[in-house]
Amino acid sequence: MNLNNYFSIKFVQKDSLGENDKLVFLDQTKLPLEENYIETESYERIAEAIEKLEMRGAPLIGIAAAYAIALSIKNANENFAEQFYTAHKRLSKTRPTAVNLFYTLKTMKNFFEENKDSANLYEIILAKAKSIHKEDEEFCRKIGRNGLAIFKTKSTVLTHCNTGKLATGGDGTAFSVIKTAFENELVKFVYADETRPLLQGSRLTAFELDKCGIPFALQSDSSAAFLMKQSKVDLVITGADRIALNGDSANKIGTYNLALLSYHHNIPFYIAAPSTTIDRTIASGDEINIEYRDKRELLAIGKDQITSPYYDAFTPAFDVTPSHLITGIITEEGVFNFPYNFTR
Repeated sequence: MNLNNYFSIKFVQKDSLGENDKLVFLDQTKLPLEENYIETESYERIAEAIEKLEMRGAPLIGIAAAYAIALSIKNANENFAEQFYTAHKRLSKTRPTAVNLFYTLKTMKNFFEENKDSANLYEIILAKAKSIHKEDEEFCRKIGRNGLAIFKTKSTVLTHCNTGKLATGGDGTAFSVIKTAFENELVKFVYADETRPLLQGSRLTAFELDKCGIPFALQSDSSAAFLMKQSKVDLVITGADRIALNGDSANKIGTYNLALLSYHHNIPFYIAAPSTTIDRTIASGDEINIEYRDKRELLAIGKDQITSPYYDAFTPAFDVTPSHLITGIITEEGVFNFPYNFTR
């Protein structure tokens, strides 16, 4: 099977005038049972897709936001500034934790203000969005190559949530490391946490591992300690949605558990993320704004109620792993080791 027979996001230009330009994205809420692609030219629809997790993953939602900004200009007629700032404000309210979204929105804002009087503003803004997409694709490739350095022998890897093509503009972050290492005969097997409550591991990571032909098994999140006790895991690799200057890293809820377990069992724990995930405005993880989701995501699976809808629920979407538990952070710039001292 080939990883390239699906895509997470694509901008389609149907004519030279841009009148029929659309964003096409894979609805991840339907995976792995249905590959359903959605076409839209509405920034509002893209914002809704980000909120509903039809598109998710820190780098990918940044890319989607860039295209949404371009489409807002395309549909603005002559009120470019008004439409831009309306779209910018709307998109900034979709997901609070992933820094890539805000990095992209800031980049697009600065670029818009530099070019707002240009006659071909839409084409200029669209070109910038495409460059952001292309840059992330290249970052993913470099992260995969740089990650080869963490393998000392052919290894069994445990991963959490989804960090592949479905989360990025390229082959992924942690998934790119796994995929590249597998292609270089350095990965023999992967354990994928199911990643409750939204099952990104069992629905999405399994989908991508299967597409790549990488041997794997799903496991409940609570099985990790038992696996490690049996010496069945050589290293753990996850992604991140925001990294502080000291290396504290926010990622999908359950990542902190894995880091603690890895520390106890003396197993290397790595994070893979592009440098754009480093929030250079915050000193530590104490400053990271954690998103809380609707309790219905925990009390039901899809449309199927699994417990009483009247129960209360604790529903953080992310947790923060302290930097001293992270063996290394893999970016497109290289592999960084504790203690971390990223600069502003």
